[in-house]
Order: sequence, then structure tokens, then C-alpha cells
Amino acid sequence: MNRLTEIPLFLQLTLLASVSMYAPAIHALSWNNHHEARSFFYAGTLGLFVSSLVAITVHAGAMRRRGGLGNLAAVVAAYVFLPLMLAVPFYEGVQTTSFLNAYFEMVSAFTTTGAPLFEPGRLSGTMHLWRAQVGWLGGLFVWITAAAVLAPLALGGFEVTASAEPGRGEMPLDNYVPHNDRKRLMRGLEGLAPLYVGLTAVLATCLMIIGDSPLVAAIHAMSTLSTSGISATGGLEGSVTGLRGEFVIFLFLFFALSRLTFSADTITTRRQGLHNDPEFRLGMFIVVGVTLLLFVRHWLASFDMAQEENLRAALRALWGSFFTVMSFLTTTGFESADWEAARDWSGLGASGLMLLGLALIGGGVATTAGGVKLLRVYALYLNGLREMERLVHPNSVGRASNQSRRIRSKGAYIAWIFFMLFALSLAVVMLLLTATGVEFEQAIILSVASLSTTGPLVHAAAETPILLAQLSEAAKLTLCAAMVLGRLETLAIIAMFNPSLWRD
Repeated sequence: MNRLTEIPLFLQLTLLASVSMYAPAIHALSWNNHHEARSFFYAGTLGLFVSSLVAITVHAGAMRRRGGLGNLAAVVAAYVFLPLMLAVPFYEGVQTTSFLNAYFEMVSAFTTTGAPLFEPGRLSGTMHLWRAQVGWLGGLFVWITAAAVLAPLALGGFEVTASAEPGRGEMPLDNYVPHNDRKRLMRGLEGLAPLYVGLTAVLATCLMIIGDSPLVAAIHAMSTLSTSGISATGGLEGSVTGLRGEFVIFLFLFFALSRLTFSADTITTRRQGLHNDPEFRLGMFIVVGVTLLLFVRHWLASFDMAQEENLRAALRALWGSFFTVMSFLTTTGFESADWEAARDWSGLGASGLMLLGLALIGGGVATTAGGVKLLRVYALYLNGLREMERLVHPNSVGRASNQSRRIRSKGAYIAWIFFMLFALSLAVVMLLLTATGVEFEQAIILSVASLSTTGPLVHAAAETPILLAQLSEAAKLTLCAAMVLGRLETLAIIAMFNPSLWRD
């Protein structure tokens, strides 16, 4: 185990990816799909063999001294290059697609975006399992690297609470100790992996008890915990569990609202209780507030209906709105089976703008959710509240409440910088997509879906579903880069240019 922890992080990931290919190989073999079984078995064996040879050649005593951003470089490399390896068995198994499409699918899954490139009926159960499994592993990767890599460098949302500058961390780079990186990664793996696996197993078991098949239950469970929104049935509306399945999944979406729901291992968790956590409170306020606004509109629009039918339709609309708002706020992207009924009942037009806004806000820091993140939105809210107080009382002195003490003095300033960088990234991605021939409205949806890692938006936010397979190669590569950028966030990319990363 010590030898394994001493090899570079990227090499550890290739070993894990190779081993994970045996699971779909076993599944394909159990269904007598020998071609797909061979594709995954050969790719996993070859990857394991090559990675093991490279690992043997790495000498722990001759490890090069790296700067404080060494692991950040490995994280960036993982999102860019690891999907190349993950795409090999997918490309060989499908046979009727290009390698670029396979790479796009793996980038989409590993970044927990879940943008659907293929129609559900085109892929076998094994391929759907592989997509969900890659997304699930990507979610676990986000959990671990958030605490072990991004938090020490004050990145990924931690810059709002940490006293250090983004990309530098609390510790001076001259005092950097490489062994601490390995300890943090192993501590994160030992502490979070069993919880992540356990929660997924509990959700999958509940879905199977309700009525889902083992394959569909496993895929939906992995997609929920990783907030990838990947489904083998085209979404929850294709599941047989109905309202009961949606309710169970809804309970597990809370883990994407705040890190406090599953861990207390980061610098942003030094407070008393989940009920005092601003991320969780703000997330629930948005979910309840948007749902009630939609419900009031629904009720007024349907007031002339019969009382019994009105009540039944109102309850369906209430649940459909509640679940869908929660799902898109956490960037999961599952739609309730009653969401369409709620829109028809109230006469609500296109809901794409609302879903785009929810995905842009995103979930909690250090969770699998994407978007701007609730903590940054909360910091901007506190700053706006303070500015309004100063308009009324110019000489007043700001006070710190229990909820605002977690925000550093310059937290709102850094949150605003990130928001501007996010908006600039959105504009650049839109410009590049339109340059490849994508229509303006579709470019907006695709840009938000990729940067917020909410792939189901391409179907839910557009009047007519956007067919990603029909996009040009340049557009697909642009979306791949946008998904990686959305998962890593712009501040992390800028921190890569820190000179300390390249020193000996």
C-alpha cells in the first residue's frame, strides 16, 4: 500500500480506471455479450499491465520535488487525458461510432456532466452501466480532490472562506512537504470512499425494492450520488418506480447541497449544525421559494377547473416542481414524471430559462454539484446586504452573524471575480460554438450545460431537444473543453500558471 501511494496521482488513477473496466466486462459476459466483454477485459488488462510497468519504474527515493500545485496538475491531466483511456472500450464495444464521440461521452461522464450523446435505445445495458460507472467514479474523484487538493490551495469555493490567496493555500510554498499531499489523499480516500459506496448501495437497494431492475437501480443510484443525471431509460420518467422512486432519489440529492451533509473534514465546516450552514439554508430557500412561486402560478392558472381535479393536479404540480427544482439546482438534471403535467396544468410556457438559472447557481462547495456554487452566491448576498445598510447608515460598522463568520473579509470580492470569470467563460464558449455553426439559442443552452456540468439541460431547457451527435467535430471539442473548465473552475486553471508549479 505504501508503494502504491508513492506513485504519481495520475498513475494511480489509470490503475483504478483499468481495474474498474472488469465490472462491465463481467456484466457483459453474464448476458452472453462476448464482444463487449472482450472489449472491456482487454482494455482493462492492457491498461493495468502498462500502468503497472510504469509504476514499477517509479523510484520513491528519486521522486522529484514538486511545488504546491503538483497534484492540481495531475487533476487537470486526469480530466483531459484519462477519458482517452476510458473511451477505448466504449469505442470498441459500440463499434458504430467515432472515437471522438466516445471521448466526448467519457469526458461528459467523468466530469459528471452527463450530456446525452446517444439515444438510450442505441446503447446496450453494459454501455449504460459503463457511462454511469465513469460518472460515479468522477463524483468520488471530486469528493476526494476537493478536500485533499483544492481546499489546501484555497480553490474550488474554499477561497471564499480561507484566509490565503487562491492558488497558494495557507502554507508558504517554501515549506511545502510532498508527503503531506499523499497523506491528505489517503485520508480523503479512507474517509469518503466507504461513505460514497455505502450511500450508493443503500439508494440502489431502495430502488430495487420499489420495483426497478438491478441495472436501472444501480445506474440511477450512481447518477444521483455523482449528480451526473445519466440514465438507461431516458430519465426518471422512463422508470417504473414512479413517485416512490423520485421521493427516494430526492432524499439523496441533499448530499449535493452542502459538504456538511456527509463530511466535516474541510476548513468550511467549522460551525455548529447543518441548520446553521448557509449553503444548506440558501439551497432550501431557493428550492422552496421557486416551488411556491410556480405553485401559486399553477393554482391561479387552473382556478377555473373542477375542485377535485384542481386539487389532484395541484398536488402533482407541487411535487413535480419541487423535485425538478431540487434536481437542477444540484446540477443532477433529473426531471420528475409530473413536471410535464405541471406545465400543462398551469399553461406554463418554456421553462428553459428557469432551469438554466438553477443550474448556474449550482450546489454546495466540495460536493459533486457544479455551477457557481451556493457559498459564492451567499457571499455576494451578504455583500449586497451590507452595501444597502451603508446607503441608509453610511457610518455604520458591519457586524458578523453566526452564518457570516465563515466568509472571509475579501470573500465577496473573490466571489465576484469568479462570477465575472464564469460569465466571461460563458461568453467565450458561446462565441466558439456559434463560430462552428451552432444556433445562438442552442449555443446558450450548450454553454450553460457544459460549464455548470448539467448535461440534461440540452433536452430539458430547449423547445426541441438538441442532438449532440449532429454537432460538428469542432463543436464537440469545444464542449469537451468547456466541461473540463466547468468541473475544474476558472480559478484553478489560472492557478496552474503559478511559477511554483514548474520549479524543481
